[in-house]
Amino acid sequence: MTIGSVRQADFVAALVDPARAVPSGIVSYRGDSDTKRFAVYRNNVHVGLVGVLAAKYPVCAQLVGEEFFTAMARIYVADHKPTSPIMMQYGADFPAFIADFAGARSVPYLSDMAALEEAWSIAYNAADDSPAGLAEIAAIDPEVLPDLTLKPHAATGLLRSDYPIGSIWSAHQAPGVAVRAGAEAVLITRPALDVKVTVIPTADAVFAHDLLQGSAVGDAVERTLISHPEFDFGRALVGLCSLGAFSQPALT
Repeated sequence: MTIGSVRQADFVAALVDPARAVPSGIVSYRGDSDTKRFAVYRNNVHVGLVGVLAAKYPVCAQLVGEEFFTAMARIYVADHKPTSPIMMQYGADFPAFIADFAGARSVPYLSDMAALEEAWSIAYNAADDSPAGLAEIAAIDPEVLPDLTLKPHAATGLLRSDYPIGSIWSAHQAPGVAVRAGAEAVLITRPALDVKVTVIPTADAVFAHDLLQGSAVGDAVERTLISHPEFDFGRALVGLCSLGAFSQPALT
């Protein structure tokens, strides 16, 4: 198959849409339109994108099995083509697709697991940044701390689910991890070279959410105490900093 004078936009449009005819100018060695070879090329692109999803969402694939995951991914790929040449960004809305996919309703936590794996991918590929440690927090004047905001680390992500997605994810990394029923809040960080997935208390997640959204420390504490009177601010802040949730300089 050879390519003559073909507009790039026409080639791409035909490549991702099986309903389109082979663009004029793409011909076989005989000089005629070769629909069969173009279909093979089109299918290879489709298969490649399914492979990208399988690599990005391995736990989801394990949960439903390779056959089901591949079938679901092929349906997604049919209507969701890359908008960027950076393949690590492909499938960002796959969790939302799963949430609306009727075939996945028997695994109600699958979309949340996909969101966790998407957050893991973002954390893994995030820009390098030194996390703020306990020393930086300890050096802050207690009278000033309530009015300060903390800058999120580039790799930090926070998820809250009605299901134990953090424990399920961990069990797929290290067999033997106990999985208990119930909701979980998960913090994704990358304090060094490795991405960490940590289940944190619900109250800490409420506090962390406000901080990551730019709230001052004092305001975040007050809002958390409304719904969780038992909230331990000092323990939570130490824990979040120990996990590398904030970057240096920590204070803005």
